[in-house]
Amino acid sequence: MLSPAHSCAPAAVAERLAAARAELDRYPFRPVWWARSALAQTVCGAWTRGPREDALRLERWDLPDGDFLRVHFADGDPDAPLVLLLHGLEGSCRSGYVAHLLREVIRAGWSFAVMEFRSCGGELNRAMRSYHSGATDDLDHVVARLCELRPRRPLCVVGYSLGGNVLLKWLGEQGERAPAQVLAAAAVSTPFDLEVAARRCDERYRGLIARHFLDTLIPKALAKGRQHPGVLDADAVASCRTFATFDDLVTAPLHGFRDAQHYWRSQSCAQFLPAVRRPTLLVSSADDPLVPASVWPHDAIAESPYLIAQFSERGGHCAFVSGGVPGWPVRWAEAQVLRFLSAYLGDVPAERARI
Repeated sequence: MLSPAHSCAPAAVAERLAAARAELDRYPFRPVWWARSALAQTVCGAWTRGPREDALRLERWDLPDGDFLRVHFADGDPDAPLVLLLHGLEGSCRSGYVAHLLREVIRAGWSFAVMEFRSCGGELNRAMRSYHSGATDDLDHVVARLCELRPRRPLCVVGYSLGGNVLLKWLGEQGERAPAQVLAAAAVSTPFDLEVAARRCDERYRGLIARHFLDTLIPKALAKGRQHPGVLDADAVASCRTFATFDDLVTAPLHGFRDAQHYWRSQSCAQFLPAVRRPTLLVSSADDPLVPASVWPHDAIAESPYLIAQFSERGGHCAFVSGGVPGWPVRWAEAQVLRFLSAYLGDVPAERARI
């Protein structure tokens, strides 16, 4: 297995990525018969049960600005790799994909952690700011602390949806300066262009996707307004029905952007991909209801020795349900992520998930 001291030189990366790609190609995605449409896949993925209450250990970490983060852990072999997961918009450690990736990681004997973004997980953060699709400072803090706690433990980072955008942007910002312990990464259902994704959520299914997220985003924003009086127009926030309006009224002013468009265009991860210097798997589906295939970064992938794509025709958003029964699905993406990380690090588990 690779150690944190392993060189990420392009030649070494290419050789190991070729082996990882060969392993991944053995397991193409095939949607389960009872969830073949994009909507069925996405809904089934969203309804998947999260981890058991006792599966993860919670730690609250103070941040330099006086705020805090909730970080959840499942401990494996202390010398084996640690997989850090970043959840999606309004997700938490209770999100369904967390349980499935946790199962894969623990089966491999590795350790697992989930960083909940500020205000997620049921506990409102203290600062005026919250979280957004391009906020990478908290990830930087968590990675630095994890590396400090165990300097020789390999670290892999996996992001879903919004978490994928945060991860890829952070990797691009770090470039060659990324901590040596960070050996590989994976991003699932990433919204490579935030403006396109936001507009799509506002328009698809008559705005149902946007309203689904706003059902929790708006109450949290109103609570933030009560916590910090005068920062938001409560009546306007309470009546907004689109991401475009919400990001204009809440995300932009709380995080220093001129407006929603400034936020979307400056924080989209696609522009940061050419600077990524860690082997990274990108998993997306062409039928994703939130993210169209037109935003897939084919040029960046073709020109980078560090990026490997697993793009499928079907799979929905953060779902990729390939078997099982409703309520107890078997998910392909989590198995592929662990295959990629294991193959690249040189430790492919003998027992693999059913596909």
